[in-house]
Amino acid sequence: MATDGLQENETLASLKSEAESLKGKLEEERAKLHDVELHQVAERVEALGQFVMKTRRTLKGHGNKVLCMDWCKDKRRIVSSSQDGKVIVWDSFTTNKEHAVTMPCTWVMACAYAPSGCAIACGGLDNKCSVYPLTFDKNENMAAKKKSVAMHTNYLSACSFTNSDMQILTASGDGTCALWDVESGQLLQSFHGHGADVLCLDLAPSETGNTFVSGGCDKKAMVWDMRSGQCVQAFETHESDINSVRYYPSGDAFASGSDDATCRLYDLRADREVAIYSKESIIFGASSVDFSLSGRLLFAGYNDYTINVWDVLKGTRVSILFGHENRVSTLRVSPDGTAFCSGSWDHTLRVWA
Repeated sequence: MATDGLQENETLASLKSEAESLKGKLEEERAKLHDVELHQVAERVEALGQFVMKTRRTLKGHGNKVLCMDWCKDKRRIVSSSQDGKVIVWDSFTTNKEHAVTMPCTWVMACAYAPSGCAIACGGLDNKCSVYPLTFDKNENMAAKKKSVAMHTNYLSACSFTNSDMQILTASGDGTCALWDVESGQLLQSFHGHGADVLCLDLAPSETGNTFVSGGCDKKAMVWDMRSGQCVQAFETHESDINSVRYYPSGDAFASGSDDATCRLYDLRADREVAIYSKESIIFGASSVDFSLSGRLLFAGYNDYTINVWDVLKGTRVSILFGHENRVSTLRVSPDGTAFCSGSWDHTLRVWA
């Protein structure tokens, strides 16, 4: 037993209270560095002018809630997954469907495009992450070429290729994240630390990106070192599940969206939360967040069917976009920053610009 090494007077309760007091001291040290708010620093920055974004394309074809989507590096193709068990590859210019896969389970909660554009990964309630190669052969049987890569003990909530097609990072309802080799299906590294379901992850943007951030039902956002498997930073200021995390384009910060109806910005170098994006009138959770290419705007999809656009520096809302007829479940800015796509429980995806 691990407790045998404890002295008589060292009960679990005393250790817990000691841990809490140490936590308090850490917070005090952190607070000493907390000298100025982001919006105060940004007061001299010019305000953003009025900008108009409209739905330019509507992608229809899913028979149920759209749960996830991802852009191809070619800035044109989109992969989306749905509760109907289908995974569809779209041409966002023409709105044509280029490929469709029917998964063995419903609730395909995660999908991702490979960096080369030659494969997609997806998974959900089957607890697996499957990779499908894409070819231009119209009568190919995609299901026959399916490769099961990752196995979790609970649902797959998110997946993302690393900088190559050869490795894939997954997050799961079993409370872990994992890094897998696509060819062999071998587990390369696992990441334990969340106290509940992991709901989202995002890779650091740099080429040498060896870190990623994850968020989950334990209200924590954790930054991980992919090589060691260790958690290097953790942030616990949300009051409910974290549904989405996304790195700032420079890689020095990340944003999160939560069921507590706020989005927050965390600075990794200052090791603390630097901004909260919220309004009294917003009472529904944020399901998905992403930055504009410049990092000045934060797009956030909400469960009240709207998309709010925030000025990252000033902390103010600069626009609100209407169009979806049910909650917005997923949102991604295109790789060239000229548009973004949102997916919704209204069965459609919309491309905005």
